[in-house]
Amino acid sequence: MDKYTLHRNESLLFIIDVQERLAPAMKYEDRVVENVNTLIHTANEMDMPILVTEQYPKGLGPTVAEISNGLKEAQVFEKVLFSACTDEVVRALGEEKREKIIVVGMETHVCVLQSVRELLKLNYDVFVVCDAVSSRFEENHRNGLDLMGDMGAVITNTETVLFDLLKRAGTPEFRALSKLIK
Repeated sequence: MDKYTLHRNESLLFIIDVQERLAPAMKYEDRVVENVNTLIHTANEMDMPILVTEQYPKGLGPTVAEISNGLKEAQVFEKVLFSACTDEVVRALGEEKREKIIVVGMETHVCVLQSVRELLKLNYDVFVVCDAVSSRFEENHRNGLDLMGDMGAVITNTETVLFDLLKRAGTPEFRALSKLIK
């Protein structure tokens, strides 16, 4: 059951291509940005590393400001591959020594899917946050989630990730983070 359990000291947040010119075309853009921000605050509070990719930023722009403002010490990587698992990113993942990768971003059925497939090939436990990934069309989003689940990724949601990382109520950390989902 460990494959389905998140521990902060084993986990990393991976944000894929939530960019200025891409995000407005996504179904549920606002919800995705809000949930990605919740997970950024969670990762920052728990001292978890954050990696960010940007697909061809000259054309698609940088990461949306609503997200980039919360990225303290995140590593940001430019890419032109659809998979976010470039040589640089794979090297950074290895240096972080985290086995559980929490994946959010755009588009579910393209860059997120191809990245998750590569992460699974590299033997990471992958958690795809279904309400923090998006595609332009609902059917593509659902198909991407189904494919990643069939490949062996854990399909989860923002609240499940947050509470699984917290483990217990009543702590100062719980009080700070639970406000994000009310």
